[in-house]
Amino acid sequence: MAPKESYELRRGKYAKLDAPSDDDTPSRRSFDSDASSYEDLDEFDPLNYDAGTLKQKRSTGDLRARKASFKDAEFSEKASPRKRACAPTRLCCGLILLFVASTVLLLSAGGIWAWRSAPPDGQSPPWYPSPKGGTDQDWADSYRKAADLVKQMTLVEKVNVTTGTGWSMQMCVGNTGPVPRLKFPALCLQDGPLGIRFADNITAFPAGITVGATWNKELMYQRGRAHGKEARLKGIHVLLGPAMGPLGRMPAGGRVWEGFGSDPVLQGIAAAQTIKGIQEEGVQATAKHYVGNEQEHFRQAWEWGTPNAISSNIDDRTLHEIYAWPFADSIKAGVASIMCSYNQVNNSYACQNSRLLNGVLKDELGFQGYVQSDWLAQRSGVASTLAGLDMTMPGDGLKWADGKSLWGPELTKSVLNGSVPVERLDDMATRIVAAWYQLGQDDTEKWPLPPPDGDGGPNFSSWTNDEVGPLHPGSPDSTETGVVNKFVNAQGEGADFHGNLVRRVAAEGTVLVKNDDGVLPLSRDGYKDRVKPDKRAKFRVGVFGEDARLNRDGINACPDRSCNVGTLASGWGSGAVEFPYLIEPMSALRKAFNNESVYVTDWLENDVPSQKEIVEDQDVCIVFANSDAGEGFEAWKNVHGDRPDLNLQKGGDKLIQDVAKGCGKGKGNVVVVIHTVGPVILEKWIDLPNVKAVVIAHLPGQESGNSLVDILFGDVNPSGHLPYTIAKKEDDFGPGGKIKYLPNPMDGLVPQQNFSEGLYIDYRHFDKYDIAPRYEFGYGLSYTTFKLSSLMIVAKGTKTPLPAPRPSGVAPPTFPTTLPDPKSALFPPGFKKLEKYIYPYIKSTDEIQSSEVKTSKLQSPLSPAGGAQGGNPDLYTTVLSVSATVTNTGPVDGDCVVQVYVHLPQDYSDPETGEAVDFPVKLLRAFEKVHVSALDQGEETDGKTSEHGIGGGNRKVVRFDLTRKDVSYWDVKRQNWVMPTSKEIGISVGFSSRDLPLQGGY
Repeated sequence: MAPKESYELRRGKYAKLDAPSDDDTPSRRSFDSDASSYEDLDEFDPLNYDAGTLKQKRSTGDLRARKASFKDAEFSEKASPRKRACAPTRLCCGLILLFVASTVLLLSAGGIWAWRSAPPDGQSPPWYPSPKGGTDQDWADSYRKAADLVKQMTLVEKVNVTTGTGWSMQMCVGNTGPVPRLKFPALCLQDGPLGIRFADNITAFPAGITVGATWNKELMYQRGRAHGKEARLKGIHVLLGPAMGPLGRMPAGGRVWEGFGSDPVLQGIAAAQTIKGIQEEGVQATAKHYVGNEQEHFRQAWEWGTPNAISSNIDDRTLHEIYAWPFADSIKAGVASIMCSYNQVNNSYACQNSRLLNGVLKDELGFQGYVQSDWLAQRSGVASTLAGLDMTMPGDGLKWADGKSLWGPELTKSVLNGSVPVERLDDMATRIVAAWYQLGQDDTEKWPLPPPDGDGGPNFSSWTNDEVGPLHPGSPDSTETGVVNKFVNAQGEGADFHGNLVRRVAAEGTVLVKNDDGVLPLSRDGYKDRVKPDKRAKFRVGVFGEDARLNRDGINACPDRSCNVGTLASGWGSGAVEFPYLIEPMSALRKAFNNESVYVTDWLENDVPSQKEIVEDQDVCIVFANSDAGEGFEAWKNVHGDRPDLNLQKGGDKLIQDVAKGCGKGKGNVVVVIHTVGPVILEKWIDLPNVKAVVIAHLPGQESGNSLVDILFGDVNPSGHLPYTIAKKEDDFGPGGKIKYLPNPMDGLVPQQNFSEGLYIDYRHFDKYDIAPRYEFGYGLSYTTFKLSSLMIVAKGTKTPLPAPRPSGVAPPTFPTTLPDPKSALFPPGFKKLEKYIYPYIKSTDEIQSSEVKTSKLQSPLSPAGGAQGGNPDLYTTVLSVSATVTNTGPVDGDCVVQVYVHLPQDYSDPETGEAVDFPVKLLRAFEKVHVSALDQGEETDGKTSEHGIGGGNRKVVRFDLTRKDVSYWDVKRQNWVMPTSKEIGISVGFSSRDLPLQGGY
C-alpha cells in the first residue's frame, strides 16, 4: 500500500485512492487474440491501490588526489544526480509549461477523452499469479538452501530482505535490509556497466558500445570477469550491469553507449558473455533495463515535469524478436537479477507490468533470479508486488530520499491484511536469498560477514572519499561514524593489471572505416616510402582538436562525467565512473613518434589557428572530434541526455573541413579520429580527397591514448566492426529512429511512443527500404585482406514448425501460509529509529484489517515457449551447422570477424492460417572472431572454440551452430516460436551486413 497522498491516473482523471472496488475485478482476456492489442494492467488489477502518477560524489579532479569532506555531498533533493537533471533550463521550463498547458486543455475537454486517446497498441494484458522460483534444476540446490533459511525468517525479516533501506543510508547506492540473527547480510548493489561507480582504486573499462564493436566473445567474457573481480574485492554483492536496454532503436538515445549495439543477437551474446564473466567471480550480475527504455526524454515524470513517464508501445512479436531477446540470452546464462525500467510499456509501468514480469520473464523465459526496480522506478505498492517485482530500490517510494517506502512497513501491512498473499512474499525473499547462494556468497572466506560477526561488507563509501565517515549519511539524525573507506586496490597488478585488458578491448573496439592509399598504419619514423632528404628535414605531423587532450580542470571535474570537455572516453550518468587515470591521445602520440625524425605540432582546440603555417606546414594532420550523451538526470549544454542530432559536437565537422582544406596546403594526408557514444553523420567531410583515413574509436576508457596508438601505428591490426549503421543522414533511420523531444498534446496525460516500425530498426530498416548507408552494420577494415570460401550447410534433423512440448521442470519450494500475529510486526520496545531509514516494522496494528485476496481466482495459461532458463530448451537445439574457410590474402596477420545472417522466406504465408508473415531481409544470427596468420601453414581450426590471438596458417575453418530459435519467428496467436518449413531459409556468410559473399540455403 502507498502513502495516503498517492494518486493514480484512472480513466483519465486523478482520483484519490483508498481501497479497491468490486467493479475493478479483472476479466481475463484470451491470449488467442492479437497480443499486440494489449489491455492496461492497472485497469485489471483490483489491488492497485497506489499506482502513482546522488549522490553527487565530489568528482573535481583525480579521485585519489582530491579528497572532499562528507558535508560537501549535500544530501538534499538538489544534490541527487538523478534529480539534478531537471535543473531549471530554458528547454526544461518550456517543456513543463507546454505540457501543463496541454494537460489543462485536455482535462477541460474531459478526462475520459484524454484516457481514451491512448493508442490501441498501448495496452498490456494481465498475467497472474507471479510464478514461483525454484523450477530449474540448475538452481535446485540454491533454492533448497534458500527455502530452509526463509522458513526461519519472521514476516518483517522477509520484508527487510526485499526493501532497500533508503537513498544513502548505507555505503552503496543500493542496500537491502539484513537478517543478522540468521547471518544473512545487507546486500550491496552498485553501479555500473563499465566499472564501479563512486569508488576508488577501480578500473574505468571501455563502454559497452566499444565492447560490442570488438565482436570478440573472449574479450567480452574477460572484461566481465575483471569487472566482477573488482566488485568482489570491494565487497559488492550485486553489480548493476550489463546493460542491454536501450538496445539502440534510436541512435541518438542518451544511454545507447552502455549497451553493445543495435542488434538483439549481438547484444544478447555480449551480455551473456559479460554475465558469465561477472558471475564467475561470485558477483551477482544485473541485466538492465527491462524493457523499452530507448530514450531519456520523459523516461521519468519528475525529471521532465510530466504527470507520467513515457509509454513505449511495443507489439508482442517485436517485444520477443527484438527487445526481450538479449534478456532471454542473459537468463539462459544464469543472470541473478533483472532491473525493470522507469518507463511504461503499453501504458503500464514496467515495474508493475504483470505481462512483462510474470508472463514473459518468470514464466516464458524461466527466470530464477529476482526482479529489482531501477532507482525510484517502482510506482505502486501492492500492484508491483503482485505483478512480479521482488526488490525495490533504493527503498524510497515516490520521492527521492524521503524515507517513505511503497514497501517496507506498507508491504508488512499488505501481507497482514491479505492484500498480498504471504506466499508471494515468501517467493520474493526466496528468490533473493537463492541468488545469494547461487553465486556462493554464503562462503564466509570469500564473503566475510559484516561487523560485528566479521570484517566483511562493502569496504568503500559512495558518499565520501574520507577514511572515516558517517555510517548512515542520508539520515539527518545519524551521528554514528566509522571507517567507511579502506582504499582496497581492486585494479590488479603486474600482468593481471586490468589496464592491460582495457587497452586491448579499446583497441579491438576501434573501427577503421576508411583507409585510402594505405595511409594507415603510420610509421614512427614519419616517412614510409622515401628517405628523408637530409638530417634536418623532419616529417611533420599536426594534431588538432580538443578531443586529443585532457580536461584542464581535471579528468573527473564534471559530476558523473556530465560534460564534453577534452578527450571523450566515457558517456555520462550512473553508468560512468571516476577515472583512476586517463591516457590522453596527444601524449601517447608524442611518445609514439620518433622525435629524431618527426616534428609534432599540436593545436588542441576546436578551431583552426590564425597562423596558417601551423596547418599548412604538415605532411600528416590528425584531427580529433567527438559526440557525447548520457543519462537524463544530467545535461550538458543542449544535450539533455539524448543527443539533439547525430552531428559531431563542439564544431567538430567544421574543424575537420578546415584542417583538410589547409593541411599541407591541401596536399597533406588527413587522419580523422572520432570518439563517440554511437552513430554520427560524416557527410560534410568524408569524401574530401585528402581525408584519407577515418577511425571510430568509440569510448575507450582509461587507456584511450595507448589503445589508439596501437591501432594508428599497426601494433594492433584493426579488427573492430560497427555494432550499428552509420547513415548518410539522420532521416535514413526512419521515423522509429527519432527521439521524442517534446510532449504531444494528443498523447493525453502519458507521452506515447509507438514502436510502429516493429522489427525494422538499424540495418533491418535500411534493407527494407533499400537505403544505402555510409557504412553498414558489421563493417570494419583491416591492414590485411580476407577471403571466404567453401561454405557448407548441414541440416541436423527434420524441420518442424513448433518446438517440442514444454518440459515440466522442478517443483518450487513450499511454505506455510499461516499469517503471524500482527503484534509481531510492531517496532520492538525501545527501538531507536533513524529518520528516513526504511524499516519493515509497523507502528500500530489498528490499520490491519483482513481482506480477501482477489487475485487468487486468476491463473494465466503457461507459455508453450517456456520450461527452462531462456525459454523452451528445444529452442536452443542445433538445427543446422554452417562452416566456411577464411583465408588471409594480405601481408600481415589479422583478426577476422565472420558473420552469419539468416534470410527467412519472403512472401511467406502461415500454412495453418493463411495469413502473410513479414520478415526482414536478413537477420544476424551468429559471429566469430578468428586470428588468421599471413603465413601459409594451412592449419585448420574451429573458430568457435579457438582462443583469440593464436595464429597458425593463412586459412581457418570457422563453424557455427544455428538453433531452432535462430530460424524461427514469434507467432502472436500460437504464443510460440514457429519455424517456416514450407520454403527454403537462406544462409549468408560474410564480413558485414552488406558484404556477404557466401550464400546457401536450409
